[in-house]
Amino acid sequence: MTKALDVYQYIDSFAPFSHAMDFDNPGLLVGDGSEKVSTAVLALDITPDVVEEAKQKGAQLIISHHPVIFTPLKKLIPGTAPYELVRNGIAAICAHTNLDMAHGGVNDCLADGLELTNIRTLKEYAPGFREALMGDLKTPMAPLEFARFVKEALHADGLRYTKGNKQIRTVGLCSGGGIDLLETAMQMGCDAFVTGESKHNFLVEANSCHYTLVDAGHFFTEDVVIEPLRKKLETRFPEVCWIKSVVMKSPAFYL
Repeated sequence: MTKALDVYQYIDSFAPFSHAMDFDNPGLLVGDGSEKVSTAVLALDITPDVVEEAKQKGAQLIISHHPVIFTPLKKLIPGTAPYELVRNGIAAICAHTNLDMAHGGVNDCLADGLELTNIRTLKEYAPGFREALMGDLKTPMAPLEFARFVKEALHADGLRYTKGNKQIRTVGLCSGGGIDLLETAMQMGCDAFVTGESKHNFLVEANSCHYTLVDAGHFFTEDVVIEPLRKKLETRFPEVCWIKSVVMKSPAFYL
């Protein structure tokens, strides 16, 4: 019988938890690893709805990208995800920045989703740890065409972009909150930069530089990893039923 610790150790083999960024809190955050797992749910976030979904599916484990416990808990409140996990005896493994930077992790999946070729490192967090990537489009695109392509490729409900003044051939990317790497992408010769969050000052900067910045949403630039991760776990632990959450969707609505 597969145990939660077996799953944790397998994820650790390709996305070492010790390689996470300093601010992060990944790992086996609920449970002690001895939990026997026959059914597991995967989701970008562990919300109360995801815990209820796991409960209804008879799951003993939830694997998420974002840590269900990030800052120190001062109390457990009924109805919150940590409380409901404990109440229902469901373990939680969260692979965050360690999975972002891993080979086959979030950024790789984002590059695959955008059909980039000649993938290489845009920026390292530390030697060997790829914080951001860059790659080439199969066919150059105009800025608007590229923004539309990103929206469709990531199945995004909507996105924001700035319209540069050159054809897009080389693309830089960092899933989630990677907007601080905008200038790095420019300096490295990327014609466009794709990330999941942008602030007004970065949009102003990109627009002033006539540069194409695509903000495709935190959810849509990271959810791309969940199904590949599910398949990877299914191959390693075929005796476990691995389920991608259907209730975990982008929390934002677009008009």
